[in-house]
Amino acid sequence: MSSRTIRALALATAAVLASTALAACGSDEEKASTSAGAGAEAETLRLGYFPNITHAPALVGVNKKYFEEALGTGTKLDPKTFNAGPAAIEALFSGAIDATYIGPNPAINGWSQSKGTALKIIAGSTSGGAGLVVKEGINSAADLKGKKIATPQLGNTQDVALRAWLKENGLNADQQGGGDVSIQPQDNATALQAFAQGAIDGAWVPEPNLSRLQLESKGKLLVDEKTLWPNQEFVTTHLIVSQEFLKKYPGTVKKLLQGHVKSVKYIETNNAEAQKAANDQLAALSGKPLKDEILQAAFKNLKFTHDPIASSLYTSAKNAESVGLLKPVDLKGIYDLTLLNEVLKADGQPEVSDAAA
Repeated sequence: MSSRTIRALALATAAVLASTALAACGSDEEKASTSAGAGAEAETLRLGYFPNITHAPALVGVNKKYFEEALGTGTKLDPKTFNAGPAAIEALFSGAIDATYIGPNPAINGWSQSKGTALKIIAGSTSGGAGLVVKEGINSAADLKGKKIATPQLGNTQDVALRAWLKENGLNADQQGGGDVSIQPQDNATALQAFAQGAIDGAWVPEPNLSRLQLESKGKLLVDEKTLWPNQEFVTTHLIVSQEFLKKYPGTVKKLLQGHVKSVKYIETNNAEAQKAANDQLAALSGKPLKDEILQAAFKNLKFTHDPIASSLYTSAKNAESVGLLKPVDLKGIYDLTLLNEVLKADGQPEVSDAAA
């Protein structure tokens, strides 16, 4: 059995055992800048991302070949797509991918399950662009009692956000679809169809599905998630990497971050062209581009940033704990922004912080 397979099995076992013993910690000694062989590069970088506008830096980076250009001829880019975070974390654990764009709660779960050994958050990507869309006649949290609401996947970022919001409003929802509100995790395409057909009463989803539910199915935005956060900013998507990959190939990770920074910068300075690039990539993945009105509405509702907005990650962890989807966990060491700040500094941009507040 190869050492890679042994490590993958060990991580998978850690994920199972974590439900009874969750205590994670990180060491500053693991920072990428102190890793041996800082210029080491991998033959292949397997990068995960989702076919959502909240992952626009990934969509643009793949479409415009910014990642491939940054990696150069020595490393092949192997992009892979996922519907929601838990599946991407499983792929990271098994060794099927090396890095992925992902939401905060799956990253927190992965950190917790592996006792701080599986991953590092290495960059921010996206803020905002999620919320609860409902059918007409639902005007408050109280009106949701007895209703069916979809989320992308049990334990994903939007699922936790919905459960925490319901709890704050005196409503309960269990993990089996029971309680005051029946939460029904399902992939985004299914949720869109189910809402249009009246099979569900609403959905807490990310863009572009947030805009699609409103513009295509005449849904009503009951909760814009950014209004629940300080300064209306919270992490929707960030970039994580396998700790094993980071330690072995910091040179490749730095080049990945160079591509990421270039992609975010392109979105900031060429927004219309970036929208087209993101939509072209969505079309390549799904066979169907978004309508212009959906695309424009989704981009307007999002902020793309290198800043991981770390304070919101810690709050998301507390929310997951409060709804029974996470045991108490120490998140110290979950960030390693060393290489990102090197890239930002070289590009003349301000560095970012992993401070909790």
